[in-house]
Amino acid sequence: MLELLPPPPADPLWELTSEYGTDPRPERLDLVLGVYRDHTGGTPVMAAVREAEIRLAERSESKEYRGLSGNTAFNTALLELVLGADGPTGRAAAVQTVAGTGALRLLADLVCRTRPGATVWISDPAYVNHRPILEAAGLKVRTYGLPGAEGGSDTAGMLRDLRGAGREDVVLLQGCCHNPTGVDPSREEWEELAGLAARNGWVPFVDLAYHGLGDGLEADLWATRMLADRLPEVLVAVSCSKNFGLYSDRTGCAIVLGASPQAVRHAETALQNAARTLYSMPPEHGAAVVTTILRDPGLRLAWRAELDAMRGRIEANRADLTAQLGALGREAEARALARQKGMFSMLPLTADQMLRLRKEFAIYGTTAGRINIAGIPAHRIPCLAKGVAAVLAR
Repeated sequence: MLELLPPPPADPLWELTSEYGTDPRPERLDLVLGVYRDHTGGTPVMAAVREAEIRLAERSESKEYRGLSGNTAFNTALLELVLGADGPTGRAAAVQTVAGTGALRLLADLVCRTRPGATVWISDPAYVNHRPILEAAGLKVRTYGLPGAEGGSDTAGMLRDLRGAGREDVVLLQGCCHNPTGVDPSREEWEELAGLAARNGWVPFVDLAYHGLGDGLEADLWATRMLADRLPEVLVAVSCSKNFGLYSDRTGCAIVLGASPQAVRHAETALQNAARTLYSMPPEHGAAVVTTILRDPGLRLAWRAELDAMRGRIEANRADLTAQLGALGREAEARALARQKGMFSMLPLTADQMLRLRKEFAIYGTTAGRINIAGIPAHRIPCLAKGVAAVLAR
């Protein structure tokens, strides 16, 4: 059987990460994977997370099965966090998932079951795993334009493309800190998108993975909450990997908002059934950590302070890189970077230029030009700027 399997393509991000791991140059710089790193280049456990884990260990609660929805206290806490304490939680249901990726897949399965002829629209460029997840669920995928000149969003082009999305379609929108471009619509542009969805009947599918790392937690959740308030149906995939630092604990949540309690109950059951066939139920540890933090006022305040500090470091890195590029005569590229936000930025480099950056300067980013701004030690930013400027000059 296995001899009949053709060579499958390697995952591009992990292939680059593997290449980085075997690179003998001590000055090599990994800006590929989307993980937060501190000034030393490490990915620390957040202090609030560590304290929550200590409390959980001291309680030593049972490891009995939680059920197909996972940790229901976690689901309630995430609903309140994402939609707001006064938000439309009464017409929403949440199911714990295996991180944000699991939430995307469960919700894609729900779309395929309820709208088998649906097309899901994704941005171009998009998060590298969006298309594979949607196509693996059996959905058709089309793209809409996103980036514009000098790093701004091309709202007119985006709205023009999405006018082609019909009543049976779903539009995947990143709630904040767009991956890979770092370019988000303005609030006015988000409201135009909500109006278009209401008129044409397509369902927003929000991927929420970086909230708290762009403009602040409340500001980053504004678009998702606005869509939930204004539209009858919204799907939301939530990740706790970045803003809680729970990368390997695989902690996430799938949220469905519907027009009626019955529709929401049916959707929740459908998500549970999909989880049952994929992985039965999600891991408990990360969900218990998040619940402990969000339900304890002191821990919640400590977590918010840490999250703000992480965001501040990301903003400082981007500002420093912008200044360094400007000082090297790359003002246009610096202006584009300055308009971006969140963990990622798109360098204005071709695939060949990114290859040269890797080969000549030991700086690893994706072939498309994405780099992890959150992963740069501050003292290495001048090296990055010089490498980018040198490649551009050639």
